[in-house]
Amino acid sequence: MSSHDRPRIVFIGDSITDAGRDRTDPASLGDGYVSLVAAELVAGGAEVVNLGIAGDRAVDLAGRWASDLMPTAPGLLTLYVGINDVWRRFDSDDPTSTAQFEQTLRELLSSARAAFSPRLILMEPYLLPVRDEQRGWLGELDEKRMAVRRLAVEFDAALVPLHEILTAAAEGRDAAELAPDGVHPLPEASALIAAGWRDASARIGTPQVISDSR
Repeated sequence: MSSHDRPRIVFIGDSITDAGRDRTDPASLGDGYVSLVAAELVAGGAEVVNLGIAGDRAVDLAGRWASDLMPTAPGLLTLYVGINDVWRRFDSDDPTSTAQFEQTLRELLSSARAAFSPRLILMEPYLLPVRDEQRGWLGELDEKRMAVRRLAVEFDAALVPLHEILTAAAEGRDAAELAPDGVHPLPEASALIAAGWRDASARIGTPQVISDSR
């Protein structure tokens, strides 16, 4: 099987997907959940592409969708964004309405589906409050989570309910042991994210072999 005939599994999102990858190296996967699932995917014959960029919101994905995502022609596409759409409201007074967030993602998913019909995994944003003021963010987070869940139904995508998964893992302990700032995961949390992704991918199966002229 040539490199052009391998199923291409693409991850796009914010810092949790980026996870410190070297953006000058297309093969770099960072040290987060993508790197944790990549070895088994590659062993199964897939090509793994990480397109995460720290700080991205939905609008940022829209700005680079045509240049970054579409040329990859994904057979399986994972989209994971939303916490920065929440966070910027509180730290920069720069909110993203849930309606705008949802419509932006709908348009992106529609374009990918129309071009490539990829299998889809949508990962909801999560927050583990480690500061009192972060508890006030949860209402905004819930709106964004519900938008992702609606889109998962609309696009027949597998959903990774990360907020539920990580909230359960933090019960009875200091949430900072999983994410010191409430968002960016330490290795234990990255492993939980990877496990959630694996569960979702098992529900939809592996993509068909694709071919392109790249």
